[in-house]
Amino acid sequence: MSSLRRTTERRLFRHACACVLASWPGWLWAAPQIGYAYPAGGQRGTTFTVEVGGQYLGGVDGVRVSGAGVRATVSEYARSFENDEIRDTERFLYTLVSRRWSARAMDELFKDMEEPPLPDHPWLRGLDDMTPNDVNQLRTRLFDPKKQPNAQIDEQVVIEVTIDPDAAPGDREFRLLAPDAASNPICFQVGMLPEIRERDAAGGPAGQIVDPPVLVNGQIMPGEIDHIRVRAKKGQKLVIHLQARRLIPYLADAVPGWFQATMSLRNSKGREVAWCDDFRFDPDPLILYEVPENDVYDIEIRDAIYRGRNDFVYRIAIGELPIVTSVFPLGGRIGSPVTAALEGWNLGMPALDLDTGGTGPEYREALVGAERGLCCEVRYAVDTLPEITEAEPNNTADSAQRVDFPGTVNGRIEDTEDVDVFRFDGKAGQSIVAEVLARRLDSPLDSLLRLVGSDGTEIALNDDYKDREMGLITHQADSRIVVQLPRDDTYLLFLSDAQRRGSNAHGYRLRIAPSGPDFALRLVPSVINLSGWNPGRFTVHVLRKDGFAGEVELELVDAPVGFTLGNTLIPADKDSIESTLTVPRGTPRLAVAIRMKGRATIGEKQVSRPVVPAEDMMQAFLWRFLVPRQELLVCVQGSWPIPAVWRPLVSGIALTTDTPVRIPLGGTTRVRVEASEVLSGDRALAFSAIQFHLANRPRGVTLQEAEVGATSAILTLKADRNIALVGDTANVIIEASTEPASGGGTDTSAEIINRASLGVLPPIAYEVVQQ
Repeated sequence: MSSLRRTTERRLFRHACACVLASWPGWLWAAPQIGYAYPAGGQRGTTFTVEVGGQYLGGVDGVRVSGAGVRATVSEYARSFENDEIRDTERFLYTLVSRRWSARAMDELFKDMEEPPLPDHPWLRGLDDMTPNDVNQLRTRLFDPKKQPNAQIDEQVVIEVTIDPDAAPGDREFRLLAPDAASNPICFQVGMLPEIRERDAAGGPAGQIVDPPVLVNGQIMPGEIDHIRVRAKKGQKLVIHLQARRLIPYLADAVPGWFQATMSLRNSKGREVAWCDDFRFDPDPLILYEVPENDVYDIEIRDAIYRGRNDFVYRIAIGELPIVTSVFPLGGRIGSPVTAALEGWNLGMPALDLDTGGTGPEYREALVGAERGLCCEVRYAVDTLPEITEAEPNNTADSAQRVDFPGTVNGRIEDTEDVDVFRFDGKAGQSIVAEVLARRLDSPLDSLLRLVGSDGTEIALNDDYKDREMGLITHQADSRIVVQLPRDDTYLLFLSDAQRRGSNAHGYRLRIAPSGPDFALRLVPSVINLSGWNPGRFTVHVLRKDGFAGEVELELVDAPVGFTLGNTLIPADKDSIESTLTVPRGTPRLAVAIRMKGRATIGEKQVSRPVVPAEDMMQAFLWRFLVPRQELLVCVQGSWPIPAVWRPLVSGIALTTDTPVRIPLGGTTRVRVEASEVLSGDRALAFSAIQFHLANRPRGVTLQEAEVGATSAILTLKADRNIALVGDTANVIIEASTEPASGGGTDTSAEIINRASLGVLPPIAYEVVQQ
């Protein structure tokens, strides 16, 4: 059988399967997943193509970019190569390179060689216009033996993006949309600099020379070193700012967990004049170089340990661009005017007025440098406490600066020997919190905080406090002390840098206040995929602070009419719940951003906190982080050709058992569900054919049996004696599906393919009790 025939038959088979699967959304068991976008942004006022790599991309037909001014459409799907296609295509590209580099005699030798048909892949188009070097780079990109296979980025779609001239610059969220689901988000940047791709500026000493300001987009493949040649003039304050980890914060299968880029700068004589692998605690490198003479400089970019892959994507801005290296103060009191002094390169402004208005979050950002072509973020915090500024000398207990309690101190650790000491009066039994905000506000300070009594007795010490709200900071270096004061006394707080470093950039905010319970909320994933007959599932995590152990009630904020939460209560002492969201039947296909909030009673006060959308990300095979996202997106499927006998059944099922149900440890409990309308004929037969499965994993609780009748079902829940604990409370989420076709074989994948999900039941709340 010829290669062309085999390829054609495979394509026809895949197309037939895709058509069948597209008509049964329950079979599409995975939403599209994005691994990378290249380039990961573009200049305002331009139209360009973006390659998006990921998994389950075959049905993608739309794109969503957060914010206004960016439009994108799907151009085509680029599938992965089959084994024989890899062999034939690699051989052809090798032959093509040899022909174009060979003499006439070699060209004659190759001219009668049979050329296999190439797969219809976007990367293989335009071969006639490629140089031998271009073709060789394409070979490496497609078939580099050093590149490890990774199914998570094995598929690609080509997207055409248009950015309006007045689109707001900065980070956006980019998602792919399929008929049945939306993907995870990935960072996509709107910039103002002219942009090129590294292949247009590559080639080492013989490569094209680019004139700044410019932004270069690139990818690093295994063992690859990219070179960008830049023309610079004497006296220029050259900023070379690379972003890689910012674009893709965590790679689950890579150590240290992201693309760790390094940069070096060499003059035309080959001498290295600057090198960087990170900037302070930020893994993305930044070179600041004052040019001593007119020259052509070579920027060398690689991975620190010579890894590489399609998702090792970077954007590097080059020119006399604005960079803020120091901000003071790092915030202010709500409602009070604050002007922060700025230090850095190419700023054109010595100060910045901070927005301290009463509405908005505690942590805020301001942008500077837009008029210079690159926006630089200034991160700061606001609070309600009175504020003072640290004043030297205050390096010893005798010279300690007195502060009122409660209050916030704005200060700096200015040199390696600097220790800031503060004095305040406290009462016996008083619970206080002393907390440093520095690393969370982009300060390089690695704080160390000590609380001592007037007699010099150390009462508490803290170096690093892990703030679970900060999912992008891997080295959490801010200090936090929560303590009950032992006596009436004058107490001293000693604040220093744990690494014995200091500068004008080492700013901080020291908050000294009464401690009290509090909480924050995170929802994962940041997209809820559902239909008008199939609820969407999600998990809400409550991040409890300072002893908060109460329950939290969830609610929708300004959601479309008919959107309903399946379970709204996070029980006391529980850190998360699984819940569902339903929309009215007949809701057309749409993607809409919604908001949620959580309410709790703390003391005698009702406290409300926003539910922040997040992605549960893994770093380097081990650590997990709840990484905040901009939007909580609800993706509703359109109308699907599900047979009428099936479609309404699950959305019409109601629980007839009071919840929460009580499951004895080591025993079982029966839960009854039934159709909320009278079923007869084919509809009753269809109900009796439904299978029920456990869709989540509550600790030690399983669905032992489902007895299904013509209009109702009895679900038997069991609490495993060896796993569950008395007092456990959570939700059981049950999924319903059609009966799998019996093929008589042992291949379980066939069962999955033939099973069509009909949706999930309302969450069943339970409590494990002593038998």
